[in-house]
Amino acid sequence: MKLIARLNFGTLLLLALMSGSLLGAPLPRSVSASRQFIVFGADVPLRGALADLAERTKANLLAVLQKRDDWKTPIVIHLQFPQANVPETPVAELHFSQTGAGLKLQLDLVIGADVNAPSIQRELLRALLLELIYRNHPDVASGTFYAQAPDWLLEGILGKGSAAEKETLMDSIASSADPDKVMPLPDFLRQNPEQLDSPARLLYRAHATALLQLLLNEPSGPSRLAAYIDHLSQASNDPLADLTSRFPSLALATDDVAIWKSVIARSSSAYRVLTFIETNRRLDELLRAPIAGSTGSAKAVGLENFLKTKVSAVQATSLRHLSQDLLLLSTLAHPVMRPVVVEYQQITLCLASGKRTGVERRLARLKSTQKDIVARMNEIDDYMNWFEATQAKTSSGAFTDYLKAAGQADEPEKRRRDALSVYLDAVEAQFQN
Repeated sequence: MKLIARLNFGTLLLLALMSGSLLGAPLPRSVSASRQFIVFGADVPLRGALADLAERTKANLLAVLQKRDDWKTPIVIHLQFPQANVPETPVAELHFSQTGAGLKLQLDLVIGADVNAPSIQRELLRALLLELIYRNHPDVASGTFYAQAPDWLLEGILGKGSAAEKETLMDSIASSADPDKVMPLPDFLRQNPEQLDSPARLLYRAHATALLQLLLNEPSGPSRLAAYIDHLSQASNDPLADLTSRFPSLALATDDVAIWKSVIARSSSAYRVLTFIETNRRLDELLRAPIAGSTGSAKAVGLENFLKTKVSAVQATSLRHLSQDLLLLSTLAHPVMRPVVVEYQQITLCLASGKRTGVERRLARLKSTQKDIVARMNEIDDYMNWFEATQAKTSSGAFTDYLKAAGQADEPEKRRRDALSVYLDAVEAQFQN
């Protein structure tokens, strides 16, 4: 009996230890490649798919900002399936809190039958931007309302990274060229896309993508955008003032609504980048455009003419218009010429504002740089033509029309043999003799 009692007691103790170990066992989880995303719940394939989507979303964000992956706060993602007893559970919910170990970021996602990757990607990007905002500001008081990234930034990054939506966004921007459909930039920055229907939201994303591209084309655009995100934790209630503090030239688009409308209208062709020759020709045309003089008469003058004399009010207005045209050209310029166009735009803006300190040296260096780039591109073009003509095994077809015309010129002219033509040929031969 004692042996049986001991066995029963041992069995109960073993069951108690096993149950305790099971209760204390960690929940199943998957860790992403960069180890920033820790995914709980669901099954292994679903956790792996979500971790891969999170990494691709982060890669797109880092490419836009041109930053390295220096994350500090991990993002916990909790997956669950819809439950009938709690139908009011939100599809996506982001939790941000301060703990003894530091900041905690947790994203709860309900994976239902109608879930789609773009909506999940938007929530992942929201969490990533939140980690960026507070990466260098970890001391958040308990109960503080945390700042979130603006909706236009979310939609712009998603639109820029989605190759499948480029044609759709281009068509949407083209349809918005009507002035009645383009709202002023301050109103656009305050718009809430959650309250829009599907076509209006697509138009919102198209405008956000155009605005983001405009900011990235600025000198040091990616680093300025990263600094803007870093300071969102101290943002004011004026989104336009926060944005123009990092991008002063954007104030041009707010002073004149027509500029913002031109940016949107030209963005419909922004996916077709101008060639190097087209960009250089358009730049020369803008720089040679007539500028009004002190008497009001317009004549073609170079920017160097404004380095020694005081700019009049009429000339300042003309220079601002030239700066606006250069700003729009930068959105379409060839990648090699884009920094040159942007630098001309900045110099023109300085001259219009009466700031001439160091501008003469900048302008001389810029002209020399442009001359060197044009010479180098011409050398490359000549080499490529020589290579195609002498070394390439296949033809690009660029010279097909020229070679056809040259071949036709070398062929002997075919003469007609009817009676009238024979008579005229005989008369011509007599005159030549």
